[in-house]
Amino acid sequence: MKKVLVINGPNLNLLGLREPAIYGSRDYNSLLAFIKESAAGLGLEVECFQSNHEGAIVDCIQQAYGVFDGIVINPAAYTHTSVAILDALKAVAIPTVEVHISDVDSREEFRQRSYVSLYASKVIKGHGFDGYKEALEYLATAK
Repeated sequence: MKKVLVINGPNLNLLGLREPAIYGSRDYNSLLAFIKESAAGLGLEVECFQSNHEGAIVDCIQQAYGVFDGIVINPAAYTHTSVAILDALKAVAIPTVEVHISDVDSREEFRQRSYVSLYASKVIKGHGFDGYKEALEYLATAK
């Protein structure tokens, strides 16, 4: 059974509260339940991690080496700023899908640059929670 690590970055723990017009009204626990249900339906083992701290995310990626077959990451604001997260993903060389709940391309100009996408095999934007399911489907069939 493939093991997938799902990493969520800063402020995603405030889903439902944070800008519901952009991110929707469902909360972070609803996202976790959705991810776990989607993974189970695909025969994947999944572990979820969320942090508001860049170093904790880097540590989590490093600890995934040799343990996980794939990573789904929504780096949130770190998408546009973190070379450290990019470098960690490149170092562990685990197949990675970048996910964004909102369509970052239609938002502020600074949100249109992603360091993580320089490594990610696939990028999914603007599909809400369903983007996580699409990422899991991709990893489930990846070799």
